[in-house]
Amino acid sequence: MLCSVRDCQKPLTREGGRLFCEAGHSFDVSRSGYVNLLQPQERRSKQPGDTAAAVAARRRLHDRGATEPLLRGIGEMTGLSASDCVLDAGCGEGFYLGCLARNYGFSAHGVDISIPAIEAASRRFPGVEWIVANADRFIPYADHSFSMVISITARMNAPEFRRVLRDDGRLLVALPSPDDIIELRGVGRERLERTIETFASGFILEGQKRVATTADLDASGVEDVLLSIYRPMGSKPVAATRVTFSLDLLLFRAA
Repeated sequence: MLCSVRDCQKPLTREGGRLFCEAGHSFDVSRSGYVNLLQPQERRSKQPGDTAAAVAARRRLHDRGATEPLLRGIGEMTGLSASDCVLDAGCGEGFYLGCLARNYGFSAHGVDISIPAIEAASRRFPGVEWIVANADRFIPYADHSFSMVISITARMNAPEFRRVLRDDGRLLVALPSPDDIIELRGVGRERLERTIETFASGFILEGQKRVATTADLDASGVEDVLLSIYRPMGSKPVAATRVTFSLDLLLFRAA
């Protein structure tokens, strides 16, 4: 890890319950095990990223098994093994990275700007290194640290992804497909072409596929979907319905 203080970026050393760099900057390890490297100037609000309510709603959806087919599809697409070192940039509450690390046994590192999300991730998946940081600006790891970077419905920082990837590294990007949650918010945007263009410099597209599933959700499950995507529930009562979950997966290798 690297120090996130502006113009520092020196290596961090762990000693007991803190990390520090040679310039004297120090960061405490939380009681649940994560490290907060987010700098005050990197916050656009007092509580950036996912709220505690959205994190809890998303966790309940995962625990229902609604997204299990998506997890399997991502695992199959990545071809991960125990020898990999993986960064999840914008990891949220850690479901995908934590489950993949548990299934494949690789070294796992997750970064997200939301403290509630990272807090939840560190409590559920203690074997993963969880960091609070703004990956849109700077990923607090040294050059060529990872064999794979994954970005699942998260913001994308192509230059930083390439910097922290090894020269033989791979990148998996998962995008909501146009029919993701179509029953609740209508047809979404087609994002594939623009995303491929985003990574045209520094990456070569190797594979592409769509993974999708449906889940019959009761009213509370539908409320959790709406909470997780910050969509107002409106004045009408929420009713049980079948909901589609769909991701477009893009697999790149470093050029």
